[in-house]
Amino acid sequence: MSKKNSQDKLLIFALGGVGEIGKNMYCVQYGNDIVVVDAGLKFPEEEMLGIDVVIPDIAYLLENRDKVKAILLTHGHEDHIGGLPYVLKQLNIPIYGTKLTLGLVENKLKEAGLLGDTKRILITEDSELTFGTIKASFFRTNHSIPDSVGVCLETPEGNVVHTGDFKFDHTPVNDQFADLQRMAEIGSRGVLALLSDSTNAERAGYTPSESNIGREFESLFRSAKQRVVVATFASNVHRIQQVINAAAETRRKMTVIGRSMVNVVNIASELGYLNIPEGMLIEPEEVNKLPADRVVILSTGSQGEPMSALTRMARSTHRKVDILPGDTVIIAATPIPGNERYVGRTVDELMRLGASVIYGPGSVSGVHVSGHGSQEELKLMLNLMRPEYFIPIHGEYRMLRHHGLLGESVGIPKENIFLLDIGDTVEIQNGAARKAGKIPSGNVLIDGLGVGDVGNIVLRDRKLLSQDGILVVVVTLSKQDGTIMSGPDIISRGFVYVRESEGLLEEANRIVTSTLHKLMNENVNEWASLKTNVKDALGRFLYEQTRRRPMILPIIMEV
Repeated sequence: MSKKNSQDKLLIFALGGVGEIGKNMYCVQYGNDIVVVDAGLKFPEEEMLGIDVVIPDIAYLLENRDKVKAILLTHGHEDHIGGLPYVLKQLNIPIYGTKLTLGLVENKLKEAGLLGDTKRILITEDSELTFGTIKASFFRTNHSIPDSVGVCLETPEGNVVHTGDFKFDHTPVNDQFADLQRMAEIGSRGVLALLSDSTNAERAGYTPSESNIGREFESLFRSAKQRVVVATFASNVHRIQQVINAAAETRRKMTVIGRSMVNVVNIASELGYLNIPEGMLIEPEEVNKLPADRVVILSTGSQGEPMSALTRMARSTHRKVDILPGDTVIIAATPIPGNERYVGRTVDELMRLGASVIYGPGSVSGVHVSGHGSQEELKLMLNLMRPEYFIPIHGEYRMLRHHGLLGESVGIPKENIFLLDIGDTVEIQNGAARKAGKIPSGNVLIDGLGVGDVGNIVLRDRKLLSQDGILVVVVTLSKQDGTIMSGPDIISRGFVYVRESEGLLEEANRIVTSTLHKLMNENVNEWASLKTNVKDALGRFLYEQTRRRPMILPIIMEV
């Protein structure tokens, strides 16, 4: 262990991934050394109108950029690596990841033009790294993507363990077994603080093995009389291998559609993480040339995303593939909370086209199991590590709370369990831990090429526009005497249909005119005052008449 400085403290904090699902980013700081674990993104919530993705606010890391030594990646899912292109543009530091994880990252960095500028270091579960006073080692875990690892950070204050996303799958698809022996060894050396995945903390029992899905796929493929379409997460490499295996067993050819799915299949097969029999893959254009019972279509769209391949097929707007009556569509994923409505709409549209649709939780359909451990597996991790302090991570607050209760059930004192919000810090000095102050944190919203230029005020305006529309009032005044030379012209968008509301808009026009005349008679000629009074008078009138509050945008010009 590195030499301990009596003045230094160990800080543990999350810039994302606590109280939410997604944009995972966790930091461990001792003295002048900061190590970051993961840099993910999350997809926007319903009220984030027009936003593409959400990433963590890294203001604290930018303020302390000389102290940030590395980003360690636990695995290659979007909620753990998706924020890297945005983070690395501002903070060019080395990233460390396993083979498949780096392969997926490199594709993202290439698209962002950062590949040549970013130092990427390959690690295995046997790697040992030193970052000043912090040493890092790793242990293999099971998850729904290969090459997943947990991280042990050895600090002068004690060992901090981050589990990454995990389950205990005793019959993994790729024969990469979780390294329970190493986890037990880490626990026997002493764990000061454990940060552990809470996603399934509300689910009793054990999460079933991914290998169960393979048998179900094979059965469904055999019974399907026509084409089979399988939609799943592009990054669920184990699930993709199961589809390939079932297709091979039932002598079907396979095509891959959806940009992210094509990228993952290409990268994973090049790196040896997917075993695709020679001659199995065909181009989408060849689908209609083969007998219907000899084709499998692997697609994106398991969450009902509007622009995904499956959704476009369901709406008959996909350029290359149509859903035909009698096709079997398998949605091999559980909807992320908030996406249920989109998935339901896609299922409805597929059924209208005559497809047989298999969907729903794994216990119902048999075509999905989670990549995260349930309560008994979470307790096993806690018992292997036996931490002095426990910090549940990666989950909404209720999941963190349930995980905290599991910690108590295996003997961790309640006062040693910390439930964090984003930006909270746990400070440990001389073995004693306490919740300390907050650091700058929050969401950075990505809209097109704009990073962080859309904030709460812009979102509020977008919400207002989406609810009640906008009225633009254009008036031209004389520079000499302030009289109205033209207008007011009123333009309505999303408020009322002009041809059916002529009386309302004529009265609105009259109110604007009388308001301006009154102000001029009172010698009020400042543009700000004119605009404010017009907005107030017109807003009151429109609310009285319609009970709506459109955005009113006065434009006053002088000639």
